[in-house]
Amino acid sequence: MNSKKYLIVGLGNAEQKYSGTRHNIGFEVVNSLAKKLEVSFTSKRYAYKAEAKYKGRTLVLIMPTTYMNLSGNAVRYWVEKEEVELTNLLVISDDIDLPVATLRLRPKGGGGSHNGMNHIIEILQHQNFPRMRFGIGKNYPKGYQMEYVLGSFFPEEQELVKGTVEKAVEACLLFCTAGLQRAMNTINNSE
Repeated sequence: MNSKKYLIVGLGNAEQKYSGTRHNIGFEVVNSLAKKLEVSFTSKRYAYKAEAKYKGRTLVLIMPTTYMNLSGNAVRYWVEKEEVELTNLLVISDDIDLPVATLRLRPKGGGGSHNGMNHIIEILQHQNFPRMRFGIGKNYPKGYQMEYVLGSFFPEEQELVKGTVEKAVEACLLFCTAGLQRAMNTINNSE
């Protein structure tokens, strides 16, 4: 196991029609991180993958190309292939239980109503891995959760979301260099 290697996973749906939707905010964050690190993605097994060096660390970025509810297959494969310690795994997902553009970084926890996160927990057989939840709010009429989650952010939310994506990118880099606790202190208190 390489303690200087990190696996950053953004959850989303790989199909083009889901690009820019609330459910794909994990992809957005990892894409922005790749841009900042000046690396690009190539299509690999179960995922789009990019690799970067940053302050003596190796960052492996993936966006699973499996269905969202099968994300665990991609995560397990890349954790094993890259020999990454689970404490160096960071999974980024959308969360309807958090207000729009709120970030929460945690060392572990359940998957809540997020099928992708639940599948990762099921496949890894525990929930002790860091995750960053990106709030998408729940501003939808009863019965329209799926349409809302698979829709785009409202125009008035766009700027806020963009700024929070940048914050999330900084949090990823902080996680890899200063550690989870420092990243949590910075992100969870910056509301």
